[in-house]
Amino acid sequence: MKLPKIRLKYTLILTLCFSFLQGQSFRLKSPDSLVIAADRPGAYLASLYSKKVGLVVNHSSTLVDGQHLVDFLLENKIDVQRIFSPEHGFRGEASAGAKVESGKDPKTGLPVISLYGKRRKPLPEDIQGLDLIVFDIQDVGARFYTYISTLSYVMEAAAENQIPVLILDRPNPHGYYIDGPVLNLKHRSFVGMHPVPVIHGMTVGEYARMVNGEGWLLGGVKCDLEVVPCLNYDHRTAYELPIKPSPNLPNANAVSLYPSLCFFEGTPVSVGRGTDWPFQIIGAPWFTEYADSFTPEDRPGAANPPHEGVLCKGFKLTDFAESYMDGLGELYLYWLVEAYNMSPDKENFFKPFFTLLAGSTELQAQIEKGMPPEEIRASWQSDLQAFQQIRRRYLLYSDF
Repeated sequence: MKLPKIRLKYTLILTLCFSFLQGQSFRLKSPDSLVIAADRPGAYLASLYSKKVGLVVNHSSTLVDGQHLVDFLLENKIDVQRIFSPEHGFRGEASAGAKVESGKDPKTGLPVISLYGKRRKPLPEDIQGLDLIVFDIQDVGARFYTYISTLSYVMEAAAENQIPVLILDRPNPHGYYIDGPVLNLKHRSFVGMHPVPVIHGMTVGEYARMVNGEGWLLGGVKCDLEVVPCLNYDHRTAYELPIKPSPNLPNANAVSLYPSLCFFEGTPVSVGRGTDWPFQIIGAPWFTEYADSFTPEDRPGAANPPHEGVLCKGFKLTDFAESYMDGLGELYLYWLVEAYNMSPDKENFFKPFFTLLAGSTELQAQIEKGMPPEEIRASWQSDLQAFQQIRRRYLLYSDF
């Protein structure tokens, strides 16, 4: 296995982890028999007829033949009234964090209401007159990936206005394990709304059932919720996404590495935004001992990236990710700890956003105290076991 050039003790740890994970029976690609909910029209079309429908969708909302769900529903005479779009917009082209304005879809003429612009929760007038809201977006399975936050706000608004929500479920590429610190609600934000770990191991449909069932919506309101499940999916499947879920997750390697590398978004370290390897390379101007180099540049989907126009040194993780043909199976903290140890300005290494990503102040404190990665991960286990008990109540598919 070709590993990045890092300190010997971390190389040894990574090698041991590699040997352990290779023994797991995960499958990278889903079986040919897997059918996403959108490709099961017999399970949901009849419930849409004669109703005014709102759709929460983006570029990933396609059927197996590539047709967009919006076009499919219109073709089948469903009365689609309006579209609601999440972060990155309806067409999935906006940069991370970029505000997306509402407007009109030029292809269908339907109004598009942005839930990542002036507001993130639909207003009563946004959903007035709707009989049903359909949610169909491919999620990545990490707490800080904002599509599930949009889902929570949509469910909340729907519950407050007595409008049912129908979820067309899709597999979770990280649905075969749970890992990471559980969110402390003192640090609730749009990149972490509920007390779940970074990797929750649930599909969007299962996650929605948990949010609803545990009373996590504002005021404990309950959404009239229905989930159309996938067929032939289970939580021992490390699903490979057929379409990139957002501009900076262009391939399976990036998706696999994303949960571990996203922590760097709360530090001065670049994760490759504005390069050909987003979430597949890490570095900074002060990573001088590493051989790989890159210069982030402003480009579509990566506006004003960190260290724009500045030469960074670092290392690519593509070979590392490709070595784990069955998926990583855990969060990797070794790169984060090593980057902190190398930083020439440790007092300013962690930005406030890091706490929101981690979901608590504990992870930063542990790294600053010099706690090794394996001890940090061990500190999560009791919370993960408690979460696992909650999670099991809402699963729709066989567990790992």
